[in-house]
Amino acid sequence: MRLPIKSHWVIGIIVACLITACSSVDVKPDTTYSVQARQKFYELEQWSFEGRLAITGQSDSWSANMNWIHTPAQENMKLSGPLGQGATHIRLTKEQVTIDRGDGNPQTSVQPEEFVNQQVGILVPLQSLRYWVVGLPEPSQEFIETIDGFNQEGWLVSYKEMQATNGELMPRKISVSNSQAKLKLIVDQWIFNNAIKN
Repeated sequence: MRLPIKSHWVIGIIVACLITACSSVDVKPDTTYSVQARQKFYELEQWSFEGRLAITGQSDSWSANMNWIHTPAQENMKLSGPLGQGATHIRLTKEQVTIDRGDGNPQTSVQPEEFVNQQVGILVPLQSLRYWVVGLPEPSQEFIETIDGFNQEGWLVSYKEMQATNGELMPRKISVSNSQAKLKLIVDQWIFNNAIKN
């Protein structure tokens, strides 16, 4: 039995709407970056996100799924391949960093960035990155603001896309680069564990 033309038209609209709903992401691009407007995020004590990280150095590059949990006491990062394969756990405190590759032999150092550089072959600014991922410059260092981010400690930090999370705009696509390396981070989901004061 053939459907009337109007029925085909209605079904077509419904299918188109469903496809659009499934493919849309709550993103607000082309938002002018402002350090001043993001000052309240320094008070965000607990947060976490899931995303994807790609790092390119002068002689090496790699990518991984990333889960980052931040608390006032430490940073817990999990890097893994597809389906969680080859998981590496990084725990960073103010005093030291521990890298656990799941082989029963975790490695610890009191020089986090130098140690990570030895382990992965690329210098990653871990101490600053915990501020950069939430859209902020590290408070203890000078910075120069740009149209979509800032320059700090020789790194250019750019926020290519923002996304709405609990009524707040958080980074979705982040680029961090200098003359030696480039990091690209895409955040799929942010979770806040404490309120942000307006």
